[in-house]
Amino acid sequence: MTLVVVGLAQLIVVLDATVVNIALPSAQADLGFSDGDRQWIITAYSLAFASLLLLGGRLSDLIGRKRTFVIGLAGFAIASALGGAAGSFELLVAARALQGAFGALLAPTALAVLTTTFIVPKERARAFGVFGAIAGAGGAVGLLLGGVLTESLDWRWNLYINIPIAAIAIVGAILFVPSIVRTGPRPKLDVPGTVLVSAALFSLVYGFSNAETEGWDSPLTWAFLGAAVVLLVAFVVWQRRAAHPLLPLSIVLDRNRAAAYSSVLIAGAGMFGIFLFVTYYLQATLGYSPIQTGVSFLPMIGMLVVAAQLGTNFLVPRLGPKVMVPAGMVLGVIAMVYLTHLDASSTYVADIMPPLMIMGFAMGTIMPASMQTATLGVDRQFAGVASAMVNTSQQVGGSIGTALLNTLAATAATDYLASHTPVTAAVGVDAALASYATAYWWGAGFFAFGAVLSVLLFRRRSQGLSLANAHLPAAAAEVPVLAH
Repeated sequence: MTLVVVGLAQLIVVLDATVVNIALPSAQADLGFSDGDRQWIITAYSLAFASLLLLGGRLSDLIGRKRTFVIGLAGFAIASALGGAAGSFELLVAARALQGAFGALLAPTALAVLTTTFIVPKERARAFGVFGAIAGAGGAVGLLLGGVLTESLDWRWNLYINIPIAAIAIVGAILFVPSIVRTGPRPKLDVPGTVLVSAALFSLVYGFSNAETEGWDSPLTWAFLGAAVVLLVAFVVWQRRAAHPLLPLSIVLDRNRAAAYSSVLIAGAGMFGIFLFVTYYLQATLGYSPIQTGVSFLPMIGMLVVAAQLGTNFLVPRLGPKVMVPAGMVLGVIAMVYLTHLDASSTYVADIMPPLMIMGFAMGTIMPASMQTATLGVDRQFAGVASAMVNTSQQVGGSIGTALLNTLAATAATDYLASHTPVTAAVGVDAALASYATAYWWGAGFFAFGAVLSVLLFRRRSQGLSLANAHLPAAAAEVPVLAH
């Protein structure tokens, strides 16, 4: 029951990253905001979510997982209600930012509850299989649900839908999420570290979001990206000397965990090539409706769930992440290369469904193994912030992937139109296809880089954080596991 509750919480967080996308045209027509302002409905959520994740994770360590979890769910539901009832663009943006803030409290707490609840290896594997499947499939579920709600009801239901889910999860959390009684003195919050890393993550995500809309030649883009680098360096320097560090550097400097965080980031960047450009292709080139587009992703979700369960229950315990994660990355490369062959006459069964299924299997292989490794053996008092690093990696990866792939695709379309004059409707379609293919090739490059990096970074099972050690209490397991 704890797993069901945690799964519901994770679902509403990942759902809201994509469910609103399909509702945007309807919301724009209703509230009358411009095309230039439209991106803020998405950006407000991602900025608040990304910049506050580490703070949210640390708060769950300091004030208790159960309490933080319930506060996060209640706040998310209230923010969703405000957004659904919004009568103006400004109120909708404010509600989306509030959703992101409470999401930043909720997401790492959900993963930390999982990490500290399931400590028997077999149960832990099953739990992370389900959680990883939800994390990977939530975006596709959001596209499907967004289409159904927008076409059948109203765009506002894309926000209202969170309220009943959150209500069920709150009741479940009160009944089934265990309360951990703290022993010893309560640690203090690292305020300077929190300010530095929140500002750094905000600058990083805003810089990439600005690059997506204003281009890479925008001074604002480079000002924010430069500020992000400076602030991250300052954060690392401060963490080395802080009495109560927000993120002890030993957590991210462990090779296995560094490999896991990197894999989640790269997979997040590559995945946006699928959701973003396949959605464009299905709707703009093939003329699919929003509901048809969402249904088209169902085989991908199915394969993701199968791979997540197969991997965490049978393959990861036997082979370890050093084999599983690179194998998933290679499958990601194959799926992306397959997609580069799509054209205006492609059919769903022969040309679109196979690469989506391969990508689903890839994500189901990468995400649960990486998430399980990223939080394994962490001292219980830092489980929240270690979990937050998983969400941060996924969010930053998504921001980088969206900005880079969008820019590369737009440049490819412009170059194609410039070299094919006069520009006719057919040339316009071909230019769009060329831009999508460019994004897929770069996405394949992301996954190829991820395959090489994960092979090099993950330790062999005899050297690293063995999954067999997972049954130890996390606080007790930390020293012997890392020393070994």
